[in-house]
Amino acid sequence: MVAAVAAFIAVSLSAKPADRNHPYGHHKVEYFAAVLEGALILVAALSIAREAWGAYVDPKPLNADWRGLAVNVAASAINGLWCWLLIGYGRRNRSPALIADGRHLLTDVVSSVGVLAGVGLAVVTGWQVLDPLLAGLVAINILWSGWSLVTESVGGLMDAAAAPDIQEKIRKAVSTHGEGAIEAHDLRTRHAGRVTFVDFHLVVPGGMTVSDAHDICDRIEDAIEADVPDSIVTIHIEPEEKAKHHGIVVL
Repeated sequence: MVAAVAAFIAVSLSAKPADRNHPYGHHKVEYFAAVLEGALILVAALSIAREAWGAYVDPKPLNADWRGLAVNVAASAINGLWCWLLIGYGRRNRSPALIADGRHLLTDVVSSVGVLAGVGLAVVTGWQVLDPLLAGLVAINILWSGWSLVTESVGGLMDAAAAPDIQEKIRKAVSTHGEGAIEAHDLRTRHAGRVTFVDFHLVVPGGMTVSDAHDICDRIEDAIEADVPDSIVTIHIEPEEKAKHHGIVVL
C-alpha cells in the first residue's frame, strides 16, 4: 500500500508542467518513488531469507492447508495480471514509478510461486528441507530484482545517458535531416522520467544566415522528436572553423 501510494503521488507530480522553480519539469520525482520501491523489495527479500534460514536450522512440520494454497494461487493470478499491466504501461510511457510498482508486485508473484513449489515438493517428497531451500532461492531472486531497480533509479537521478539504441536514432536523425550543416559533435543525452533531453553542437558554414541555420535546427528537432517521443532538443550552432571532424557527419 505504501509503495502504491508513493507511485501514485510520483506519477501525479511528474505530470505537472514546468514552473519558475522547476524549469525542466518535475519528471525526476518518479525516480524517488522507484528507489523507495526498490528499497522495499530489498527489505522483503531479506525478510524471506531470514525466515528461510530459520526454517532450515529449525525445521517444523508443514501444514499445507489447501485453503491457504488456494488463496495464494488466486492472489498470484491477480498480482500477475496487474504487474503485467503496470510494467507494460510504464514501459510504453517510460514511467519509472509505474515500472517499479509493477516489479514490486512481480516479487509477490515470484514469492507466491516459491511458496507453492516449496510446500508442494516438501509434501510430495517428504523432504521438509526443500521448503526453506526454495524460499532462499526466491529471496536471492527478489534481492537481485530490488538491487537492479535501485541502481537503475539512481542512474536516472544521476542523469545517466539514454540507451544506445535511442542515441543511434538521434545520430541518424541528425545525419539524415541536417542537410546544409557540416557536422554535429558533443552529443549528450539524459533521461528524466519519460522525457529525454538531447543537446549537441551543430557546425554550419560560416556565411550561412541565422534564418537558414534555424531552419536546419527545426528539421533536426522535428525528426528527433518523431523518433524519440517526449524529447527536448537543444542545439548550439557553431561556424565551420569549430568543426572537430568527428562525431556525426551530415549526409
